[in-house]
Amino acid sequence: MILSMTGFGRAEGVFEGKKITIDIKSLNSKSFDLNIKIPLRYKEKEFEIRKILNDRIIRGKVDCYVNLENLEESNDVKINKSLIESYVNELRNIASDGPDFEYLKMAVRLPDAITSRPDELTEGEWESLAKIVNAAVDRFEEFRKTEGGILHEELNRNIQNIDKYLGEVIPFEEERIVSVKERYQKSLKEFENVDETRFYQEMAYFTEKLDISEEKVRLTQHLKYYKEVMDNESFNGKKLGFISQEIGREINTLGSKANHAEIQKLVVMMKDDLEKIKEQTLNVL
Repeated sequence: MILSMTGFGRAEGVFEGKKITIDIKSLNSKSFDLNIKIPLRYKEKEFEIRKILNDRIIRGKVDCYVNLENLEESNDVKINKSLIESYVNELRNIASDGPDFEYLKMAVRLPDAITSRPDELTEGEWESLAKIVNAAVDRFEEFRKTEGGILHEELNRNIQNIDKYLGEVIPFEEERIVSVKERYQKSLKEFENVDETRFYQEMAYFTEKLDISEEKVRLTQHLKYYKEVMDNESFNGKKLGFISQEIGREINTLGSKANHAEIQKLVVMMKDDLEKIKEQTLNVL
């Protein structure tokens, strides 16, 4: 099954007045390359988030953005009333002629009179965050499957085109050999005292060098193997890349042996489809 390395997924949720939004997008890459932007509040869980993304996304140049928005006004300040009252009483005892308001202004500046409430990341909030991360990856994977379906159709069409062009080579093969023989026989008549036996030996050797039977067989096998891997194996992008290289080698050899204008035209069309295959294969997971 073909999966595209290009993908996008978004998920959001709310936990105790905090709206969490996660966006994931990726482009093709030879390995897993993650760029993550995360609020300071969730920094301690960055390793766990990276592991979720690495395990599920596998490969690609990935950008992940975690956004946090407070939906409710929060009061993170704690006034230690009893401590302040104690400070005021002590100040009053020290200087009994002063107004209580002045004592209060001094008291609130003393240690621990006003403190910030600790707001640590709870296990419940982390579970909610992890759930949203996985939901974003779920949508991301759906996008990959859709794009992969389009890729599959294009790759299959290009493979079929190469196979079709290869079949069109057959009528020109015999014509090509006959043309070579006629050209050499004509050349033979133009010379005197030529060793005909040696001449025909050389011509047979040359004809053998022009034979493209093996290239046709190997190219047919590579095309078939490409389709089998594309249809039946998961995470097959790298393997398909290797097979496309082998397809290219056979097409190049076929072109170098062609020695026929029509076969050369077919080889050019094969190369055009092969370039499309190579380009598209780079985006296969």
